[in-house]
Amino acid sequence: MSKQPEEKRVLGLTKKQRSHLYTALFVIVFLVFFFVNNSFEETKPGPYPPNYKAKIDPSSRETVPDFQLASVTGEIMSLSDYKDKIVILDFWATWCAPCRKAIPDLIELKNEYPSDKFEIIGISLDTDTKDDVIPFVEQFKINYPIVYGEFNTARQYGNIQSIPTSFVLDKEGRIYTSYIGYVNKDIYKKDIEKLLEE
Repeated sequence: MSKQPEEKRVLGLTKKQRSHLYTALFVIVFLVFFFVNNSFEETKPGPYPPNYKAKIDPSSRETVPDFQLASVTGEIMSLSDYKDKIVILDFWATWCAPCRKAIPDLIELKNEYPSDKFEIIGISLDTDTKDDVIPFVEQFKINYPIVYGEFNTARQYGNIQSIPTSFVLDKEGRIYTSYIGYVNKDIYKKDIEKLLEE
C-alpha cells in the first residue's frame, strides 16, 4: 500500500485552512470599508430622471440673461417682464419632431396654472423656416407667447446644441431645472408645484 504524500503546510496551515482564512479576511475588510463609508457619507437625494438638474437651494441658482425678442404678434418681449412668475423657456423649431410632440403638453400646462403665477415662452430657433412659425402657431393653437430667437440668444443660454432645450425659472428669473429633449408634462408639473411652494 503506497503512502499518500504529506500535505504541504504554510505558516502551519493546510491549503484548505488558508483558503478559509483568506475568505474570512476578505469579508472582514469588506465590512470595515462598508461601515466606514456609510458612517461618514451624507445621504444623497434621488433618484431623479436622467437629465433632471434641480437647484433646490435658491442661493445656488444661476440668473439667466434677459432678452428682448420680437414675438409672432409683432411685439418686443423681454424676459424681465415676467419677473414674479414661474417661467418655462422652451427653445424649439417647427421642423423638430420632439418639439412638436411637447407642444400639446405645454398648451395644457398653460391652461392648468393661473397666468399671474406662471408663463411659458417658446423661443423659435427657426432660421430658414422662419416663415413657417406663424402658420404653425395657428395650426397648433399655441396659447403662450412665441418669440423669434437669434444666434446670440442660443449662445447666451449655454450654446444650445440640441432642441428642444428648456429651462424652468423661479420667480426671480433663476434656473431651477433645465432639460434637453422631450420632457413629460408630469415632470414640469413637479417643478412648478415645488416653486409655487417657495
